[in-house]
Amino acid sequence: MPKIRADQLLVNLGLAPSKSAAQKLIDADRVRLPDGTAVRKPAQALDGHTQLILTKPLEYVSRGAHKLIPAIEQFKPILEGKTALDLGASTGGFTDVLLKHGVNKVYAVDVGTDQLHPSLRSNPRVVNLQQTNARFLDKSIVPDPIQILVADVSFISLTKVLPPCNPLLAPDAWIAVLVKPQFETQREHIGKRGVVKDPEVRRQCLEKILAFATAELNWKSLGTIPSPILGPEGNQETIAVFTNQSPQENKA
Repeated sequence: MPKIRADQLLVNLGLAPSKSAAQKLIDADRVRLPDGTAVRKPAQALDGHTQLILTKPLEYVSRGAHKLIPAIEQFKPILEGKTALDLGASTGGFTDVLLKHGVNKVYAVDVGTDQLHPSLRSNPRVVNLQQTNARFLDKSIVPDPIQILVADVSFISLTKVLPPCNPLLAPDAWIAVLVKPQFETQREHIGKRGVVKDPEVRRQCLEKILAFATAELNWKSLGTIPSPILGPEGNQETIAVFTNQSPQENKA
């Protein structure tokens, strides 16, 4: 049997009303081959008799959302009606979680361009601060007092991006940051594909951030939770949760 494009096959099987709709399903990572392999491209050539499978829609716009959810479930912050700042927003997994938990406004910060999910870019509760370096945030960029701060940044240490946020925080802000050991340790501790395998090194990275936040930012540690899903290359990451002290005492 001749090969057929994946998007056309979805239409032929009655799983999509049109090729454009089929392409959206593929882009949303909802199309699987019988063996569970994801169909990645609309033009992927498949046998005409292949029985494609549709998965359920994602509850959130990215898998990264599930790194933040356990912290919310365990520490139970009051999110309803709050204003939040999301550092390293990327597709917007953390932003999506916050909105669905009742946050009123999210400043979504990322150095990249056009990464935020379309549903979030068009959401009036989201301030899309793309092409914005978190190291240079100030009140001219984020004028509202920030009551919720979350961070999932890459290729930079949290010690570089958190200090500029400190003056932006409202009293008693709730803070949850993802500690990624590959960006907090020395190069000699990083293995193939950027993975930090040594649990002692990972522990040291976490302790480094906890110590920095308490000593330099005057934050109070509320606890930590291992991320329920690994980073893209397999790193074990940890969510560290804090609240800030009196803003008059902040050192940043």
